[in-house]
Amino acid sequence: MKAVGLYRYLPIDDPESFLDLELDTPAAGGRDLLVEVKAISVNPVDTKRRAPKDLVEKTPRVLGWDAAGVVKAVGPEVTLFEPGDDVYYAGSIVRPGCNSEFHLVDERIVGRKPANLGFAESAALPLTTITAWEGLFDRMGISRTGADTGKTLLIIAGAGGVGSIAIQLAKKLAGLTVIATASRPESVAWVRAFGADQVIDHNKELAPQLEALGTKEVDYIFCLNNTDRWLPAFAPVIKPLGKICAIVSALKPVDLTPLMGKSTTIAWEFMFTRSTFQTPDMIEQHKLLDATASLIEADVLKTTLSTNLGKINAANLKRAHKLIEGGHTLGKIVLEGF
Repeated sequence: MKAVGLYRYLPIDDPESFLDLELDTPAAGGRDLLVEVKAISVNPVDTKRRAPKDLVEKTPRVLGWDAAGVVKAVGPEVTLFEPGDDVYYAGSIVRPGCNSEFHLVDERIVGRKPANLGFAESAALPLTTITAWEGLFDRMGISRTGADTGKTLLIIAGAGGVGSIAIQLAKKLAGLTVIATASRPESVAWVRAFGADQVIDHNKELAPQLEALGTKEVDYIFCLNNTDRWLPAFAPVIKPLGKICAIVSALKPVDLTPLMGKSTTIAWEFMFTRSTFQTPDMIEQHKLLDATASLIEADVLKTTLSTNLGKINAANLKRAHKLIEGGHTLGKIVLEGF
């Protein structure tokens, strides 16, 4: 089968940072699906896993954690899908990635592809949707049936992949007032198009901008960028008993003491936790992807695809990684077909 992989972890401009490869097609066992990959999306986790380091792989490393495709075969324990089903999913960080023509994935973290979207539009959604859904509804405990309607959510970095779907979930399901950060005219327009009620500039101090909007404090903060920078800025703007969720690793110790006086809840969200540790509730990712498909088919949510770079090959993956490393992408970057 065709695949894109690496042996060495190199700067993206290096000719060998990604290689076009021919690998053996795997066989499905247990609860695995063998999926013929039709489209993939690229995320910051891909660039972080590919980041330069002194390590040489003996066998090719295949990255990629967002895919849409068709089930070609199933393991003997599979009960949720059958060959011919169209699916989408984000996979597992501890298994080979989906930048290959065929890919094995546990059925419990796979959803049925939205019937009204193509493979490229669908591939843009799984990883970021799972992250946003778990961060909002599981980690911060926001009601997705409207019990928290009218409360205020601040999203740091609203124009990225997670932010683009988090705005929609917070508005359409939870009924929250959403304030998103964005700094460029195109990113401001992007977050407003997805439903942000207000937009503030993340290159400026948060508190004065929120006060200018008449919102001194917010109930929830979803931090999608640079935890080291942002956590110290949250104490003045989070309400007493408020909740904060972050998705980016802190690179240095962070002093949380300023948040103690408000009894602030702080949570981490890492969407690979369930699949990595095979948690008893692992199937919840299957359920939430199916629920998302229904919401898309009902025109409640929409895809966050912004750029389709064409075929799945080493050259186009290099382009995608370079764009993400530039730090100014809107929504999601997708590649389609081999």
